[in-house]
Parts: sequence; C-alpha cells; structure tokens
Amino acid sequence: MKTISTLASATALASLLLMGGAFAQPAAPAAKDAAPKAETKAPAEKKPRTAESLECSKEADAKGLHGKERKKFRAECKKEKSGGGGAAAPAATK
Repeated sequence: MKTISTLASATALASLLLMGGAFAQPAAPAAKDAAPKAETKAPAEKKPRTAESLECSKEADAKGLHGKERKKFRAECKKEKSGGGGAAAPAATK
C-alpha cells in the first residue's frame, strides 16, 4: 500500500514539474509582432499608389524582377513616366 501511494505522489510531482515548462512559453513576441503590423498599415493608407506606380509594378512583374533590381527598375520607370525624357538621360549615365 505504501508503494502505490509513493508511486502516485511521484507521478503527480513529475506531472506538475513537466507542466510548468509548457506554461512557461511567453506570449509577448506575438504581441510585439502585432504592433508593427498596425504601424505599417497606417502609412500605407495615407499614400495611395499612383497610376504610374501600379503600371511600373506590373512591368516589373512581367520581367520577373525582385529585390534591389525591382526597386531600381520601378524608381527609373516612375521617373520616366512622371518626368518625361529629361529624367531618362541622367539615369542612363549612372
């Protein structure tokens, strides 16, 4: 009888110790991730995308550009669309 109660006590103690690790996982990183998303949405709503920007994005998609190449292409494309031929000459010399 004494061994059964000892075994039950040891099992209960082990369960409590192991469950402590499960509850020790912090939920704070999830809250931190949610805050920057809210901040990034606000500036996006303030600046709507122009027709030139959308058109340049479609052209970049068609060419399959990504990363720095896409950013550079879109910047030059928007300069050409909004500024005309005058902006294309300095971009070509760089």
